[in-house]
Amino acid sequence: MATSPAGLNSDLIQIELAPRKPARKPEWLKAKAPMGETFHNLKKMARELNLHTVCESAQCPNIGECWNQKSATFMMLGNLCTRRCGFCAVPKGKPEPIDFDEPRRVAYAVAQLGLAHAVITSVNRDDDNLGAARAFVSVIEEIRAQAPGCRVEVLTPDFQGNDESLRLVVAAHPEILNHNIETVPRLYRVAKSGGRYPRSLAFLANAKSIAAETNENIVTKTGIIVGMGEEMHELLAVFRDLADRKVDILTIGQYLRPSRDHLPMTRYYTPDEFAFLKHEALAMGFKHVESGPLVRSSYHAQEQAESTGLA
Repeated sequence: MATSPAGLNSDLIQIELAPRKPARKPEWLKAKAPMGETFHNLKKMARELNLHTVCESAQCPNIGECWNQKSATFMMLGNLCTRRCGFCAVPKGKPEPIDFDEPRRVAYAVAQLGLAHAVITSVNRDDDNLGAARAFVSVIEEIRAQAPGCRVEVLTPDFQGNDESLRLVVAAHPEILNHNIETVPRLYRVAKSGGRYPRSLAFLANAKSIAAETNENIVTKTGIIVGMGEEMHELLAVFRDLADRKVDILTIGQYLRPSRDHLPMTRYYTPDEFAFLKHEALAMGFKHVESGPLVRSSYHAQEQAESTGLA
């Protein structure tokens, strides 16, 4: 075994005492700073109605672009999540009781914005999965009443596999039912606390089956973020699992570490790699794939829905 002149083992890992300089973001990851009258008006309306947006809570890099196009994803059931996913910037903690007037206020905001496509998500509410499902049903019904003709996309939790919760949401007939797979199975324990990969797959498959019981169709959608330590072959295996369950729309985006308290980012994927992933996914049978460094689940959601011809 080699030793240094001082008799120390040179094979030992040397710890750097000085903090590392953070790697500079590549050019393709730079988004415009949020500003403009439309951005500030939407922010003001959300505050006045006591509403949360996932755009703010999850620190989405596209907030400036989307809000200036009057596109925002409203986040229901409070702003505290009952799970502690390692990648997510949404605050964690014990939530307040579910506010069942919130769906009415969300629908009012959708109507005021004149949205043609509304995306509604929520924090996880493992304390009351049925209550969470009923809130989603209520917001779908309220949007139908207050903003007729608006397409509704819901991005829901897995409701801990509760079948009744899923049936309630499917029976409300959202045009698109989204549930994010987020990462590869190997990373679930550290990245998606409280989640289960088989349970998320079953959720997406069961949504199709439940709709088929009444001879109806529902467009299913899911998203995954890359750069947390997964391998390319693992991503492709997840795509195959999703395609086998007839998922219609897939979004693929770059993980950006929200803070030092979150999972470290292992690397930046290049635009060419995102193009490769899109090509491979489309070949597996997805109707639409949105793949790029700044892609998030609701990014260009209206265009995604229209491109499939399904919703």
